Order: sequence, then C-alpha cells, then structure tokens
Amino acid sequence: MALLTPRTDRVRTSTPPRPAPGPLPGLATAAAGVAAAWVVHLLVPAVPMLTAAVVLGIAAAHAPGVRAWVRGGARPGLTLAGKRLMRIGVVLLGLKLGLDDVLGLGWATVAMVVAVVAATFAGTLWLGRRLGLRGDQPLLIATGYSICGASAIGAVSEVSGSDEEDVATSVALVTLCGTLAIAVLPLLHHPLGLDDAQFGRWVGAGVHDVGQVVATAQTAGPVALTDAVLVKLMRVALLAPLVAAVAVSVRKRRQASAGASAQASAQASAQASAGASAQASAEPAGKRPPLVPLFVLGFLAMVAVRTTGWVPAAGLDLAAHAQELLLAAALFGLGSAVHLPSLVRTGGRVAALGLCSWVVIAGASYGGVLLTA
Repeated sequence: MALLTPRTDRVRTSTPPRPAPGPLPGLATAAAGVAAAWVVHLLVPAVPMLTAAVVLGIAAAHAPGVRAWVRGGARPGLTLAGKRLMRIGVVLLGLKLGLDDVLGLGWATVAMVVAVVAATFAGTLWLGRRLGLRGDQPLLIATGYSICGASAIGAVSEVSGSDEEDVATSVALVTLCGTLAIAVLPLLHHPLGLDDAQFGRWVGAGVHDVGQVVATAQTAGPVALTDAVLVKLMRVALLAPLVAAVAVSVRKRRQASAGASAQASAQASAQASAGASAQASAEPAGKRPPLVPLFVLGFLAMVAVRTTGWVPAAGLDLAAHAQELLLAAALFGLGSAVHLPSLVRTGGRVAALGLCSWVVIAGASYGGVLLTA
C-alpha cells in the first residue's frame, strides 16, 4: 500500500490560460515604427514620413524575426493605432483648412475639385465592382484616390465596418501609387505645358496624400507648392460629406437587411411556436452607425476654429506635428496588417484598378486645370 501512496498524491493541474495581450505592446511597437519612419524621412527627405510608416509596417509584418510579434502580442495595440489614432489625426487635419483659403481660390477651382473628386470616386467604385474585388476594397480604394489617401480610407472604414485586410490592401495600393507620383509627375511638368501655378493645382487635385502632394509640388517652387496644398486641402474638406454619405448608405443597407430578416422570421414563425416567434422578433438587428461620426464633427469643428483665426501659428505648428505623428502611427498599424500573399492573389485586379484610377484622376485634374486657367 505504501508503494501506491505517491500515485494518490499526484494532483493533475491544468495550466491557466494566458491573459490576452493588452494594447500597450502594440502601441509601443507603433511608436518605434514612427521613430524609424522619421529617421527614413531625415535621411531621404523626398520620402514623406507617412509613406515610410506604411512601408515599414508592411516590412515588419513579413520580416522573419518580427512578424510573429506583429501578428501576435502586438496585434491589439497595432489595430487600436490603426483605428483610434487615425480618428484623432483626421480631426487635427481640419486645422490645416480654413474657409477663407477655399474662397480665395475662386469658385471655378472649387467646382473643378468637386468634379474631379466625383468623377474619380464614381469611376473607381464602378470599375472595382466590375473587376470583382472583395469586400469593401472598391469603396476604400475609390475614397483613397479621390480624397486624401490613407487618411480618407481610415475614416470611411470606421463607418463602413470594413475588414482590416481590405483596409490594409487599399492603403498599400494608394500609398504605392502616390509614391510613384512623386517621381513621375515632375517629369511631366514642362512637357504638358503647365506653368508653376498650374502644375501645383494639378498635383493638388491629382495626388492622394498631403505629404505626397508636398513632396511632388515642391520640385516646381513655392508658388506651385502653395497652390497644390490649397487645392489638396479643398479635397480634404470633401471628406466630411463623403463619410456622412457612406454612413447613411450603411444605415439604409442595415435597415433593409433587418427588414428582410424580419420578413423571413415572420414566415418561419408560421411553422414555429408563438414563444420562439416572439424571441426571434425581439433580437436586435445590429447597432446603427451614426449619420455623422463624432470624428467627422471634430474635423468640421477644427475647420471652424481655424477659420476664426484664434489659434496662434505656434499652436497650428504643434497640431500639425501631432497630426503627422498620429497618422504615422496609424499607418504603421495598418501597414502591419497587410498580408502580401493575399495581396498577390488579387494583385492583378487590384493593380489594374489602381492604374486605371490613376489615369482617371490625372486626366480629369489636368483637364480641370486647363479649363480654369
């Protein structure tokens, strides 16, 4: 019996489950990515920090020694950075635009910008659906090309509830094409017969991200840079109505889906018990998105604050730096969600859409600049 005693004393203990990682490791990783992007921008000033942040995020997601961390312990914080920090950055983006800046360009230029945005958005959305791209990729790519690149994609994805992979793929495509514009468009400045101001307006109407606009337009001097930034910020101003329109569309789609589900439940209840029918009809159809998201209201509030002239130049500079850092962290987080094998599987269709959209926005903006000259 003594020989059996050690066996009865053994107690099988189960290993307690590991707690889910919090956001702090991922936020620290995003901060490190922003620092690396800043160094890249210092070493190669032609590469905007936001572009470098996206590229570094994609690289981190596939580097052998880092990808396990990026896809594991750092994922919650990187996802948080890609969403929450993006919202704050979009709000601060409103401080770059005042109503007096828009009116100073004239109504002809305002109409040109609206027409270019509408043509690019509608054409890209239609073509993306015809090409059979998955999920919300047509919507997100159309938004990024027509408004302000990755920032607009992040804003629209918040109200559309887009899949993270769709967001990351769209950001990667728009960032790639915008980066190519930095090298290609200056070569077309004089062959297209544009003076410096016209070239600046063409760049502002046709290049996606604000940083990419600055990097492209500065090659033609201060006059081109000023006009490019003003036209670009007019496109940014259209972000608010676009996000509101997407929110309304999502709301209607969910209401229609809820109505179809209710009708199906009513038909099924004819064959089920009354109690089961009541329980099915009581189930919520899902949370409705707000007609105007809070961060869009914040963006419009910042535009109004900038218009008043109350914020000193030092405050605007501080907000601009904070906005760039926040967007860089968000774009690093989005870049880290890119899965290149999945991107390659749809690469042909995505690349075709990107090329066609690039031609549409470049051609439409060039024609608009000539008509408003």
